[in-house]
Parts: sequence; structure tokens; C-alpha cells
Amino acid sequence: MATQKRRRKRWPVYIAAGFLASAVLVPGLGHAAGATETEEIARPPAPTVPVPTTPAPSASASASASAPSTPLPLAPVPAVPSSTPAVVPPVPPAPSVPPALAAPRPAFGAYLHYSAQGVARMARFSQWLNGAQVRVGHTYLPGDRWSNIEGSPSFLDTWAAWRRGSQERMFVLNVPMLERNEEGVSDAEVRALLRRGAAGEFDVHYRRLAERLVELKVPDTILVLGWEMNGSTYTHRCGPDPEAWKTYWNRIVTVMRSVAGQQFRFDFTPSRGLDAVPWTNCYPGDSTVDIIGMDTYDQPRGLSFDGQVTEPYGLQHHVDFAKAHGKPISYPEWGLFRNGDNAEYMRRMLAWIDAHKPLYHTITDYCPHGTWQCRRNPRAAQVYRAALSNPAWPTPVSTPPLLPTVPLPGRECSPLALGDWVEYWLGGKVCVRFDWWSRLW
Repeated sequence: MATQKRRRKRWPVYIAAGFLASAVLVPGLGHAAGATETEEIARPPAPTVPVPTTPAPSASASASASAPSTPLPLAPVPAVPSSTPAVVPPVPPAPSVPPALAAPRPAFGAYLHYSAQGVARMARFSQWLNGAQVRVGHTYLPGDRWSNIEGSPSFLDTWAAWRRGSQERMFVLNVPMLERNEEGVSDAEVRALLRRGAAGEFDVHYRRLAERLVELKVPDTILVLGWEMNGSTYTHRCGPDPEAWKTYWNRIVTVMRSVAGQQFRFDFTPSRGLDAVPWTNCYPGDSTVDIIGMDTYDQPRGLSFDGQVTEPYGLQHHVDFAKAHGKPISYPEWGLFRNGDNAEYMRRMLAWIDAHKPLYHTITDYCPHGTWQCRRNPRAAQVYRAALSNPAWPTPVSTPPLLPTVPLPGRECSPLALGDWVEYWLGGKVCVRFDWWSRLW
């Protein structure tokens, strides 16, 4: 926007001064004030020129599960007459193991940002969870053009450095199957593109990606290839030609596995439920799938968690399908959505994860889905934090309290829409009092 030229009259200066003087930071308004519900699941941006930053050190590892202590040996008992009962020293009882420590939880992480900023935020996310070990780093390759799908973005170097920092970490990378992946390409064109891919026309792009990941020394990357293929959002969707899609998937996996030094695992991840097509129609076969994932959000409006479990192609179908095919499961994307700050959903989803032990899970941590970076969901955030915090942390980390969701009394003003991130770092909305002019007279 062009900058307006400064005028010589003095009264606009008074107006500007009054405007600035009336600006009030109102934490009470939080991020939810006047917000309208998102109509589509917000997706990570796909920049064409991402800017790398220096990776932050990883968070401290969580304490290992404590095991019951070994019973003390019995003291020798002196010989006594048979008529006198022997006295045996009591054995101290073994300490009970809290449920949180009884078995290791599945590896978890959060999508915090696609770029190097996501790496930098993981240490602070871990701190918010009282030092719990965030083992999973999750990002996306932009799907705008083939050069980015080949792994050219420089932020990939930062994610690779984070992965190499510990053998216990997992690097999860979502990989588009076609360029112009979010440009509303028609079904007819998608069908033609899938057939070209199935014929081998795009092999070179995935060979280059595989070579790039091996060069970065992250040959064991988990690749979420062609995610949510059962929907209608992405160009790499399955619906226009499921047979060509499956052939194309198998071709990509074969090409990437042919690169020397690779140890990739391929994650087949539909969205939960019956979307545009049943996701089972898109399954390419056990030989090219290592993990069967599912992206699942708290939607549609009013659907209970039990409904999400039992619906056709829902959570239970996912678990049963993976078991029948001998594959581990995952939840690369999950979180809140249509039903707002739903603490019950958060409790039930975390319990489901604990019960079914996915290889990994990553919550989508931005509004409206997340907990740490989204202040709209304080009740669900409390549940998430309590469940995943490190129970062995010696002293709780001091964390700024969540912002209240109602305006503070006496603040008669109008909030400015500065965007979630500006408001997050300011600690609330900037609120302007438009009655300042009355004080000039």
C-alpha cells in the first residue's frame, strides 16, 4: 500500500496522537474475540522461497519409566525349637508404578511451522510440556512446482540437522504426488496427470528427492506420500482414477527405494471417514506401504467421538484395516475443529492413541486445531498438557497463563485485527478507544 504524503495542517497530528494514546493492549480479548469459524481445514502454507533459520537445540529428554524395586533379601533365620515359630523380617512392598510410567507412550510431536521456525519452536513446546521429549518433527514439501517437490527448499537442511541430533527422533515429511497441488485442477486433468505419472513421466522428480534426503543423512525419513487422497482438496487425489493413482504410488515408491542408502518408510494416510471416495479403494498394496495413517479432526459439527470411531471408514475401520494388513498405524494430523474447545474430544482421542499405540502422532498446532499456539482452546490445552507432560520433571516449568476468553471490564474499545501471530506475541488484541476525540474539546 502506498504511503500517504504528510500534510501541513496540524489537526491530523492531534488525531494521530489521540489514536495512539487510545490504543490499549487487551489480553482479555484473546484470539477468539469476533473470530469466525474456518470453513476449511487450515493447511500449512506452501512458500516458493522459504527462508532458513538456525535450528534450536532439542528439548531435554523425558525421564525413563521407573520399574518396581527388587524385594530385599531375607535375613538369615537362626535355628529355633520346632515348638517356637520362626520370625521372618517383613519385606518392604514394591512401590506402585503410576499409569503414566507403566508403559512408554507413542512417539509424539506437533506441526508447529513448515520452515526452520518449526524446529526452533520445538524446544519451547517441550518446555510447555514440562520437558517431555518431543520425538517427532513434521513438515511439508510445497506442492506448487516440481523443484520444491524434489526437495529444493532450504528449510529441509534445518529439519535434517534436527533429526541427526538424536537417534530417538523421527522425521515425518509430507510429499505431494503432483505439482500445482492446491490449485483446483479439474478431475479430467487430474486423471490425465495420474496416468502420465503411472507411465513413469515424473520418476525423475522422486529420484532427486530420494537422493537429496540421503545426502542430508536422513535416509530413514517417514514419507507421507499423497496424503488425504480420498478427498477433493488436492491435485494428487485418487478419485478421478483410483487404478492409475495406485499404479503411480507404487511407481514412486519403487523409484525412491532404488536409491542407494535409503531406508524410507512410506505412510499411506487418508482423511477419516467417507470423503469423496472410500479410502480403501485407493490402497496400493502391502508391498509399497509401511504405515497406514489417518488424518482425523474433531468434525463435523455435533459428531461425538464415538461417532468418529464407528462411522464408515472411521477410526475403528482404520485400526482394523491396518491390523488385517499387518501394518502399524499413525496419526500425522489430528486436532480440534468444528466443535470448538472440546476437552472431551481431547481426552478421548488421547485415550484412543494410548490404547492403539500408533507408531507416532502429531497434533496440528495452530488455530483452530491446536493447543499450545492457539489460545482459543484453553480447556482442551489443559487436557493435552496434563496427558503429555513429563511426570518426572522435578519442578514444573513456569508458563504464562492462558488468556481469558471474555473482555476485561471497563475496556470499552474496538479490537484491531492484527492476525493470530501478532496477537500471540503481544499477548492479546490491540484495542482502540474511538471516543478519544471527545477529550480534545
